[in-house]
Amino acid sequence: MTHSRPTISIVTPSYNQAQFLEETIESVLNQGYPNLEYVVIDGGSRDGSIDVLRRHQHKLAYWVSEPDGGQYQAINKGFAKTTGEIMAWLNSDDKYLPSAFSTVAEIFAAHPHVEWVTTVHPLTWNERGQAVAVDFTGGFNARAFYRGSNLPVTGTHGRRWIQQESTFWRRSLWERAGGRLDVSFPHAGDFELWGRFFRHAELYGVRALLGGFRTHGNQKSLHFREAYVEEAQDVLRAYRQWPGNRSERAVRELLWKLVRQYSLGDVPSWLRIGLQAIGLFQPAPVISWTGKEWEITSGFVF
Repeated sequence: MTHSRPTISIVTPSYNQAQFLEETIESVLNQGYPNLEYVVIDGGSRDGSIDVLRRHQHKLAYWVSEPDGGQYQAINKGFAKTTGEIMAWLNSDDKYLPSAFSTVAEIFAAHPHVEWVTTVHPLTWNERGQAVAVDFTGGFNARAFYRGSNLPVTGTHGRRWIQQESTFWRRSLWERAGGRLDVSFPHAGDFELWGRFFRHAELYGVRALLGGFRTHGNQKSLHFREAYVEEAQDVLRAYRQWPGNRSERAVRELLWKLVRQYSLGDVPSWLRIGLQAIGLFQPAPVISWTGKEWEITSGFVF
């Protein structure tokens, strides 16, 4: 099936990441996607990043290197320079998988009601840029999100985070949700954005590899993990869904531990109706390749 190819706008915020920046940029440019708008916002790096940017500037829609107010302010500044129908950002030490853009473009073109997507198989790169791990998060659901199912905390439930490096959305959703990242959340700005997105549209999990997070021991997300979790919990408290009942959380975590491997399969209707009636089961839309097209099915989360 042939679909139109929407323009994809990618923003990369960067600061003193020269050792990884070239790989990041090439993972975007080497997609071979014809309708790409790529913006890099550098915070005034002094480590050779400017040389990397100059080598690729003829393929960039815009780039700048100047002091800014941090990662999320840089992303806001970058998106203000874009016009594409599909949007995402990629930090300067992370990478996309080959064909990620064509996969996302086909899904959005084939399913106009889908407004944002992310992988159910988050991938991890090591410091050398090698793919070293693929996890499984299951699907996603707004009610489950607000009840803490996607908090990046220790334990079984904490394995169900939304991988920012694999998340793409329509500009119409971005604009309805405020058209910005909230810089008052310096660590969990992505999580706060997901909370606003869920107020407008369900998140569709995709059974494909799209992007990956690089672990190298010097990430903001590692150094400020506790601060990130605290901010993420503040986001959920604002929606009055967290922390909720402790015993219910324990039951949901136990159920997820027992049946997570079946969460994208068919569930007997009697079980689905029963669990949904008592507030444990939540449907989760999933997009899978059937061999001919990207088809929407339904999984479940707790």
